[in-house]
Amino acid sequence: MAANRDEFHGRPAAAASFWSDWPGILAGRDLQARGTWMGVSRSGRFAAVTNYRGAREPSAAESRGALVARFLETATAPAAYVRAIEANAYSGFNLLVADGRELWWMSNRAGAPRQLEPGVYGLANLLLDSPDVEANKARFAAVIDPAPAIEPLFTLLAEARIVNPEYGTRCSTVLLRSKEPRTRYAERSFSPDGTEQETVQFEF
Repeated sequence: MAANRDEFHGRPAAAASFWSDWPGILAGRDLQARGTWMGVSRSGRFAAVTNYRGAREPSAAESRGALVARFLETATAPAAYVRAIEANAYSGFNLLVADGRELWWMSNRAGAPRQLEPGVYGLANLLLDSPDVEANKARFAAVIDPAPAIEPLFTLLAEARIVNPEYGTRCSTVLLRSKEPRTRYAERSFSPDGTEQETVQFEF
């Protein structure tokens, strides 16, 4: 998994770390709503959320980042988790959840949740595998052949970064998981002018 987080620079957030209140969760944290955009757990769970373009309802009862945090906190199977979500409580979103055996995608701008088979997928701010991500999917497939590595994936993510003083790429994250099992999680943050800042790495 390789992803850029694009967000307003003024929205406070903490870099990836193991959470003090949930020590089994490794993720960055939105300090405004207390959720996260992407994370993993020591038990092998993974989740990530993206906003759906232009779909921000001021009346939404829940923060989209709570979808990720709640999945990482529980032991609920991915299929059961996505099917139980009250989609109308959130502004437009895409959600990925996995437990090491199954990977599921759902959006409250599409139909029923879908289990994803092994393969290469792309997700931005429309639906899964929308035409705007096809070129990046092809580049991703080339970078991970014959084996994925952190720095080449960071280089790939750099091609899609947004540099803007108000809204831009706040961080890039790479997650590698092998069959041992072994998890490698790396996050690189950026300043509003695009300057590379700290890179944190975890392995467990």
